[in-house]
Amino acid sequence: MRFVGFALLAYAMALLGPASAQQAPAAAAPSLSDILDQSPASDWRALDPENTLYLELPRGRVIIELAPTHAPNHAANIHALARAHYFDGAAIVRSQDNYVVQWGRDEGDRTSMGEGRASLQPEFDRPRRGVAVTRLRDPDSYARQVGFTDGFPVASDGRRIWMAHCYGMIGAGRGDTADSGSGAELYVVIGHAPRHLDRNVTLVGRVVQGMELLSVMPRGTGALGFYETPGERTTIRSVRLASEVPAAQRVNLEALRTDSATFSTMIENRRTRRDGWFIEPTGRINVCNVPLPVRVRG
Repeated sequence: MRFVGFALLAYAMALLGPASAQQAPAAAAPSLSDILDQSPASDWRALDPENTLYLELPRGRVIIELAPTHAPNHAANIHALARAHYFDGAAIVRSQDNYVVQWGRDEGDRTSMGEGRASLQPEFDRPRRGVAVTRLRDPDSYARQVGFTDGFPVASDGRRIWMAHCYGMIGAGRGDTADSGSGAELYVVIGHAPRHLDRNVTLVGRVVQGMELLSVMPRGTGALGFYETPGERTTIRSVRLASEVPAAQRVNLEALRTDSATFSTMIENRRTRRDGWFIEPTGRINVCNVPLPVRVRG
């Protein structure tokens, strides 16, 4: 009977033809680079030179995009500090493993702040009403809703909306009171997203290029990763608005619009992860795991 069954199976396969005898291999999922390469130019936006900072370090340039829509007063204050060259000669003062790298000046340093201020009222969040958000359908541990607006990761409780502490986000350091920060001291997230800081610190933007220069800073040996001696610090050469830098010295970047069809396609691609290496596609994604692509304008 075993041989008769095999013969019948072979006969059936012959009748059905070779296409049915063996299932065709599934088409390979497009890669992230494929998706971006096929995106129309209209799905990208040029970074505004008035809201782009060049942080010059001994080993290279870090480029920061400010978020004036989310934190208008802090962004304006950082503009004033940059124009006054307040950060020139300041230093990286802290590098805490899996947390943040921080820079600024020592307390009491009287270097000119120009029209900048040493303290501001916090801008932890703003009204949710009227804000267009590309929402994720995935659940989040810290907020009722998460997604993206104006190129930044955001979270919301339905009434208020705020930027999320994802890798590469820039925050305004503060003391114990909510109004003790202003952007005169800044930090960048270099580790697992510390979302518990959401709505406790004013986020002012994100690093769009040069994170590798900040994330590898030697870890501080003092409390909270602060450097204990001046020799451990890295001196900041300058901080300038891109609009104040000669055109020939600028890096003309553009970011993928987070309200674009390409961005939505990219989210789904990252959620399912059906590239050849993955065995079990997760089928979910965290707001801080969604890439925010930036490229040099062609």
